Amino acid sequence: MALSGLHRIAGQARAAAATTFHGVDAATQAPLEPGYPEATPEEIHAAVREATCAFEVLAASSGETRAALLEAIAREIEVLGDALLARAHAETGLPLARLTGERGRTCAQLRLFAQVAREGSWVDARIDPALPQRQPLPRPDLRRMLQPIGPVAVFGASNFPLAFSVAGGDTASALATGNPVVVKAHPAHPGTSELVADAVVRAVASVGLPAGTFALLHGREPRTGLALVRHPDICAVGFTGSHGAGRALFDAAAARPRPIPVFAEMSSLNPVFVLDGALGARSQAIAEGLKQSFTLGVGQFCTKPGLVIGVASPAWDAFAARLGELARAVPAGVMLHAGIARAFAEATADLRDVEWLSKGPAAVARVSAARFLDDPALHREIFGPFTLLVTVPDAAGLERFARALDGQLTATVHGDPGDLGGPATAGLFHVLAQRAGRIVLNGFPTGVEVAPAMQHGGPYPSTTDSRFTSVGTAALARFVRPVSYQDFPDGLRPAALQDANPLGLMRLVNGAPTRAAVGAA
Repeated sequence: MALSGLHRIAGQARAAAATTFHGVDAATQAPLEPGYPEATPEEIHAAVREATCAFEVLAASSGETRAALLEAIAREIEVLGDALLARAHAETGLPLARLTGERGRTCAQLRLFAQVAREGSWVDARIDPALPQRQPLPRPDLRRMLQPIGPVAVFGASNFPLAFSVAGGDTASALATGNPVVVKAHPAHPGTSELVADAVVRAVASVGLPAGTFALLHGREPRTGLALVRHPDICAVGFTGSHGAGRALFDAAAARPRPIPVFAEMSSLNPVFVLDGALGARSQAIAEGLKQSFTLGVGQFCTKPGLVIGVASPAWDAFAARLGELARAVPAGVMLHAGIARAFAEATADLRDVEWLSKGPAAVARVSAARFLDDPALHREIFGPFTLLVTVPDAAGLERFARALDGQLTATVHGDPGDLGGPATAGLFHVLAQRAGRIVLNGFPTGVEVAPAMQHGGPYPSTTDSRFTSVGTAALARFVRPVSYQDFPDGLRPAALQDANPLGLMRLVNGAPTRAAVGAA
């Protein structure tokens, strides 16, 4: 499993540019061999051109073929064994146990999406047969389904080198729905990306799909990613990362002569509201759970609770003191790369007029609600083991505070039966439903289940489009578009829309869900 330090284009390892950067050992900061090249404009064009050619074949492929591809990718990743985990550990500093779990999640996700591709009802077929005798006007025969959108650019995430990277959820979503993928590897883990890319290349070949179905490009400079997004044949973008990078890609895509959608997950404070009853009944347990949640993975989860809100009281003061005490006992951890560690140190050092309850290794500070609302700097996500406690003057202040928040991936409420069910709490839940994509009750937001009902996406700035999710089977909806066929004879209709329903799909016929053939009794 020797690494080549090269791109993967049309199934081949290649590079035109001289080596420009290395992966770095997260613990020692020593460079890791081999070096990796910056993708040239010609290489970006070649990868997208091959993806465009492959699209015709992949879009027309069966659900069984796409399922076989995803399952083959999962198997090939597992075959990589400890070598993959060792390289990912070196490049990210993430513990081997965490990476083992992430590999399992990645492979399970691929297999789940394979099931969805094989079953096929994701096409959301809708059939309204013709009504030629309808008055005052006849109704035409209308049949609608979702179809793949075209080559998708996927950007690897720094904090999930497997589950949100080369063969992660974005790639699985795109391939399951018939879209080729061009991955821009994250420069912090290029070796991990190369290993997984080779697994995907082998899987593509094993099922007989065109080599252009998948490509991997390396690059550390922002211009490389921007050039990929600006390529006229890229049809959509999947991204997980910082607000600045995500917004830059979004703006570049919007400025194209033919704008395309960018599904970017960017930043979130993930506020946690602690109600008085819960605080009185289980303050210690909430503090311990919160400490575990905001320090998990050295605080480098997109769902890390970075904001905790409570009502001024002696119990709230005691809770804050206890959380600070717990944070001071947290051992120092290795952050993903030097840039993130530096940004974390600078962001916490720049905080002004806050009460520090712990300055490290896990940091906890406290401010009043008035102070928070007055300082936009406090509204920015600090990526790392930090959380900010905010004190509101009274219970009514909880809802007022929630209304002042930007869009979030998650919002959490801790409450006991005495707290819940009243008009004040109902108002708070209503506001949070407008601000967040997932609302957690009496839990913590870290840990995102890969399931059909999961929503991992919220209003801006947490994502660029709150109507979609990047986790769970609903993530497939990002890389498809609807097409209606009007008055087509049955033989010219896609199989999903034919009268006999040869694929056995669940379809909406005359507004009613059914697997029966059109016209069947």
